[in-house]
Amino acid sequence: MNSSDPKRAPETDWTDMPPDERKRALFDKQKDLLDTFLSTGAIDRRQYEKSLTCLAEKMGFAAH
Repeated sequence: MNSSDPKRAPETDWTDMPPDERKRALFDKQKDLLDTFLSTGAIDRRQYEKSLTCLAEKMGFAAH
């Protein structure tokens, strides 16, 4: 895939990021993927909520 493809998100430079920012960027990227799955009908709202909650808990972003 061509990196200049307008549909493709720009690549993230992970090497220069502090660990906390890297973790947040990865979370955001995974959430965007879940959003895409939901909007295209690949998963339903219930699966989206479950997956997002699980992702947030495992990455330490869950509300206490």
